[in-house]
Amino acid sequence: MTEEKNTTPLHGSNVAREQIPAACKWHVSDIYAGENDWQAACEEYKSKLPQLQAMQGQLNTAAAVCAALKLQEELAKLLDKIYAYARLQQDADNTDQKLQALAGEAEGMAAAFSNANAFVEPEMLALGKEKLLQMLDEESALAEYRFYIENMVRLSDHVLSADKEAVFAQSHLATGTAAAAFRALVSADMQFPEITDGQGNKTSVSEGCYLLNMTSPDRVLRKNSFIGLMNTYHQYRNTLAATLTGSARTGYFYATVHNYKDTLEAALAEDNIPSSLYDGLIDTVHDNFAPLHEYIQLKKDVLGVDEFHYYDMYMPISNAGDSFACSFPEACAKVEEALAPLGKEYLTALHKGMTEGWIDVYENKGKRSGAYSWGVYGVHPFVLLNYQPRYNSISTIAHEMGHAMHSYFSSQAQSYVNSEYTIFCAEVASTTNENLLLEHTLKHATAEQKIYLLNQFLEAVRTMVYRQVQFAEFERYIHGEITAGRSLQAEKLEEYWLQSNRDYYGPALTVDKELASEWSRIPHFYTPFYVYKYATGYSAATAFASAILSGEAGAVEKYLGFLHAGGSDYSLNILKNAGVDLNTPQPVTVTLQKFAAKLKELKALKALLGK
Repeated sequence: MTEEKNTTPLHGSNVAREQIPAACKWHVSDIYAGENDWQAACEEYKSKLPQLQAMQGQLNTAAAVCAALKLQEELAKLLDKIYAYARLQQDADNTDQKLQALAGEAEGMAAAFSNANAFVEPEMLALGKEKLLQMLDEESALAEYRFYIENMVRLSDHVLSADKEAVFAQSHLATGTAAAAFRALVSADMQFPEITDGQGNKTSVSEGCYLLNMTSPDRVLRKNSFIGLMNTYHQYRNTLAATLTGSARTGYFYATVHNYKDTLEAALAEDNIPSSLYDGLIDTVHDNFAPLHEYIQLKKDVLGVDEFHYYDMYMPISNAGDSFACSFPEACAKVEEALAPLGKEYLTALHKGMTEGWIDVYENKGKRSGAYSWGVYGVHPFVLLNYQPRYNSISTIAHEMGHAMHSYFSSQAQSYVNSEYTIFCAEVASTTNENLLLEHTLKHATAEQKIYLLNQFLEAVRTMVYRQVQFAEFERYIHGEITAGRSLQAEKLEEYWLQSNRDYYGPALTVDKELASEWSRIPHFYTPFYVYKYATGYSAATAFASAILSGEAGAVEKYLGFLHAGGSDYSLNILKNAGVDLNTPQPVTVTLQKFAAKLKELKALKALLGK
C-alpha cells in the first residue's frame, strides 16, 4: 500500500523540530503547561526535600514510618514529572541547548533525592522484621505499602548494617572498573580493519555497522565483516577474558558478602525468582533444539550455499517488508484492528493514546534514534517513534503501545508505590502486541508477504529465546568457574563458545574458528544473569497471545488483570494469576512449538511457490 498524499509531513535528520506539525508531536504540556509551571514545580520540590531529610533518625514508630513513606512518595511523583518534562523535550531535540540545561537541572534534583532518602530503608530495617510486620497490622495508612514492606523484609537477611552498606555503596566506582575497561576498549581503543565488498570496493566494519552488513545480499561483504570484526576481538582475547573475570568476581564478591551462595542466587533474588526456573529454561530449550536445527537447514537451502556460515545467519529469506508501506494513520488503524481481540477497554485507551498527543511520530534534526515508551504517573505514557513506512515500524507501534498500555492500566489501578512493573514483566505486554499484529497481518498477506512475516517471527524466536538462552547458559558456565575459584581463560571460553554454537544451531551450520571470539563482544555479560528475562518475557507473551487468539475462556480478562497489576506482587505471581506459570516449562514449550509450526508453514509456502 502506498502512502496517501498529504498525510506525511516533511521529516528526517535534516528537518528542524519546528517544521514537524504539532499533531505529530507528543504533548509535554500535559505534564506542565509551560516552563514557568515546571520551574514552580522545581521550587516546590526543593522546598519539600529538606522535610524528608529532617526525618532522619526519627523512624521509630508506625506513624513516623508512614509519614516518611508518604512524603517520599509525594517527592518521587513530583520528581518523575519534573524529570520527564525535561528529558522528553531533550530527546525530541538534542540540538537545543536550553533543553539540555533543563535536563541537567532535573538530573541534579534526581541525585539529591537519592541522597536525601537513603536513610529510609536502613532505619526501617533497623526496627526488625517482627516490628515492621506488626506495624502493617496496626497502622491502616500503611496498607498500600504492604507489598513494598513485606518484600523489604524478605530481603532483609541480605542487607548489612548501615555503615557497611555505605562502604559498599562507595566501592562501586572501584569495582566497576572491569566493565568500564570493556566499554572503553570496545568503543574507543579498538581499531577495526578496512574491508572490501563483493565489487572490490573498500569499506569499513565496526560494531555500529556490523549487523547492517550482515543483512546485506553481498556475501563477500558479510564474510569480510564477520572475519574483520571477530579477528579484531581475537587480538584482545586475553584482555577481554580478564575484564570478564573481574566483572564476574565483583558479582560473586557482592553476592557472598550479602549472604547469597553465589551470583545467580543474588541476581534472581530481586525478583524472587528460584534458580530452578533458570535451569529449567535452559533444559526446555535443549529439549527443543530440533526445530532450530531444521530452520538453519532451511536457511541454507534457500540461500543455495554449499556451506552455511555464521555470516549467513542474519540474511533475510524475504525482502517484502517494504510492501507493507503505509502512512502513520493507516499503520495505527492496522494496529487497532490487530489488537481488537483485547476488547473495548483496551481499544478505547489505545485509540486515546494514538490520537491525543502521547506519540512523537517522525524523525527530526537532533531527535533521539529508536523508540521507547515512558510512563508518567498521574499524566499518561509518552511514546517516542521515528516512523518509516515499512512493516518493522508498524510492529514498533504495536510494541511501544504495548508498554504504554501496561503503564496506563497499571497507573489507573495501582497506587504509585505499586504501579511500576518489573523488568522481568516489561517486555511481555509489548511482545504480546507484536504477536497479535503478526497473526492478524498473516491473515491478509500475499504469499510473499507471508514468507516475510513468518521469517520475522522465526528470527524473533531465534534471537529472543534461543540466542538469549544460549547467552544465559554461557553465563551459568562462567559464573560457575568463578564460584569454583577459577579465573576465565580465553582459550577455554573460545572452546566452550564454539561447542555451544554447534549444539544450538546443529549440523547445517559450518562453525568457523573466528566465531570463537563472539563471546567477548557481548556487553550483557557485564550485567550478570539479565538476558534470561528476554526469553521468559517473550515466552510469556507468546503464551498470552496464543490463549487470547484461541478464544480460551477468561484469557482476555486474565491478561488485562496482568496489565492492571503493575508491581503489586512478585512477577511470577502476577503472571501465574493471569494464566502463565513460568515455574513450569509450559510457556517456553508453547513458544517453541509455535516456532516449529510456523517453520512448517514457511516450508510449505516455499514449496508451493517453488522457492
